[in-house]
Amino acid sequence: MAKIIECVPNFSEGRDQFKIDKIIKSIESTPGIVILDVDPGSDTNRTVVTMVGSPDSVSNAAFNGIKCASEILDMSEHTGTHPRIGATDVCPFIPISEVTIEECVELTHQLAQRIGEQLKIPIYLYEKSAKKRDRIKLPNIRKGEYEGLAEKLTDSNWRPDYGPPKLNVKSGATIIGCRDFLIAYNINLNTKDHRLATDIAFELREAGRSKRIPNPDSKNLLDGQIVRIKNGKPVKIPGIFKDVKAIGWYVEDFKRAQISVNFNNYKKSSIHDVFDQATILAEKRGIRVTGSELVGLIPLDALLSAGKHYLKKQNRSLGIPEEDIIECAVQSLGLSDVVKFIPEEKIIDYAVSKKETSLTDSNFLKELSRNSPAPGGGSVSALIGSLGAALSSMVAALSHEKKGMIKTKPLMDKIGQEAQFLMNRLKFLIDEDTNAFNKVLEANRISVDTEKGKVIKKNEIENANKYAIEVPLETANLCFKVLLLADQLVDNGNPNSVTDAAVAAEVGLAGLRGACLNVLINIKEIDDKRYSLKKKNLVNDLMINSKVLRKNIFDKTLNIIKS
Repeated sequence: MAKIIECVPNFSEGRDQFKIDKIIKSIESTPGIVILDVDPGSDTNRTVVTMVGSPDSVSNAAFNGIKCASEILDMSEHTGTHPRIGATDVCPFIPISEVTIEECVELTHQLAQRIGEQLKIPIYLYEKSAKKRDRIKLPNIRKGEYEGLAEKLTDSNWRPDYGPPKLNVKSGATIIGCRDFLIAYNINLNTKDHRLATDIAFELREAGRSKRIPNPDSKNLLDGQIVRIKNGKPVKIPGIFKDVKAIGWYVEDFKRAQISVNFNNYKKSSIHDVFDQATILAEKRGIRVTGSELVGLIPLDALLSAGKHYLKKQNRSLGIPEEDIIECAVQSLGLSDVVKFIPEEKIIDYAVSKKETSLTDSNFLKELSRNSPAPGGGSVSALIGSLGAALSSMVAALSHEKKGMIKTKPLMDKIGQEAQFLMNRLKFLIDEDTNAFNKVLEANRISVDTEKGKVIKKNEIENANKYAIEVPLETANLCFKVLLLADQLVDNGNPNSVTDAAVAAEVGLAGLRGACLNVLINIKEIDDKRYSLKKKNLVNDLMINSKVLRKNIFDKTLNIIKS
C-alpha cells in the first residue's frame, strides 16, 4: 500500500471562477496529485479543495496553490460570511495510508517553513502540529480574523510559528496543521420522526444530552423537563462515544429520519461500534436501523476494520482478499441502503489508485516483453513473491474452514492475514521496482553547469541508486516471510493442501533469489562502502537461510505425500 496524505486547503475566493480555476490549475500541475473535490461557496466567498497524493506531492501541491493564491488574491478587498485569516485560510494535512501522525506533523513544519521563508507569509501551526496549547484549536488562531491580524502580530504571544512577524497585507496569514480524518456518516431509520433520531444521537455523541425529568405520558426522553443547576445551565449526561458528534434530522428525499454522525477520530470510536449501538438503541424505541450512508469519502482501514469486526462475529477467517472484507462491511452496515455504495468512488485509497496507472492493472506480460529495461527482473521477483503469498493465503483459508481443525483456527487466521499483507505489499513493489529504476534514470539526466550542481547531481544519483537497492531488498525480505508461512502451513495446515504450501515456498524462494540478484548488481553503483557492505551481508544471510528453509519444507512435503 502506498503512502497517501489528504490535504484540504481553504482559499478565500468563492465567486471569481477565473481565479478559482487558476489556483486549481497550479495544484493540478504537480505530479502525483489527484484532486477529489472542489467546493466553491459564493456567500462564504471561499473554495475548499480536497486532494490526495504521496507526502512530497501533497506538500508541493499545497505550496503551489498557496503561492498562486498569494499572487492573485487580495485580502484587503475580501468579504464573506466564513471566518478567515488569509488568502489561504487553513491548510490541513490528514494521514490516510502508511503515513504516521509524526511523519505528517513533520511535513507540515517543513511546508510552513518553506512558505514563511519564500512567500513571506506568517504561518500558524494548529491541531497536532501546534507548538503551543492555545494554538491547537482553529477558532483561537482565527479570532479577530484578517481585520485584527495586524494588531495580533504585535503581541509576542501571537508571534507566528514561521514567517515574518508582520502583516502581509495582501495574503494575511495561513494556518497549517496535521489533523485526524473526519468521517461524515448517516444512520438510516425506518421512521419519519426526527425526534427519535435526535434522541438516539444524544446518547451516541460525546457531548451527551441534558438531564431531564421523565414525562410519564411520553416514552421520548426529549419530552421531559430539563434539570438545571443554580446558574441555569442544564445538567449534562455524557454520551457513549468519544470524538463523536451527532444530531437527528428528517430527509425528504429518502422519506426517513437519519442520525447524522461526524467521527473526529474513527480509530477511537469506530463506525461499526456506533452502528451496532445505534441498532440497540433503535430497538429499545420500537424502531429499526435499516442501513447507513457515507457522505464524502472514507479511509480504507476504517472499512476494513468494520469488515473484520463482522467477520469475527460470523466466526469466519480474516485471511481473505481485501475486496471480500469490504463487501462484508458494506452488507453489514447496509451502506447501499439509500444510495449504492461504490468502493472505487467512496474509499479514498481506491479513488486515488483508480486515477493512476499501474503495471498490475495493465497487460503485464506484454509490457514486460517489450524492448525496455523496466519492468524487469525486480518486478518479476515481486510478482512471483506475491503469488507465493496468495497461495499461502489460500491454504490458510482452506485449513480454517476444514472440519476437525478447530484448534488451528487462530493460527490459520493469523497466517491468512499475514499472507494477505505480504501479497498486497509485494504487488505494490511490482510497480515500485520500475519506479525506482526510473528515479535512477532521472537523476542521471540532471543537467548541471556549476560545481555546486555537480555535487547535487552526485547526491541525487547516490540516493536514487540506494532506493533501487532498498526496493528489491524489501522484496527479498518479504519473500523470506512467505517461506516462513509455507513452513508453518506444511506442519499445521490442511494435509490435502500440503503441496500448495510447498509450491508457495518454491516461488517464494525464486522471488527472493531474483530480488537478491537485483540488489547485488545495483550495489556496484554505490560509493558508500559501509552501506554496500551492510547490504551485501544481509543478502548473503537471506540466500543461505532461505536455501536451508526451502529444502526443509520440500523434504517434509515429500514425506507427507509419500506416507
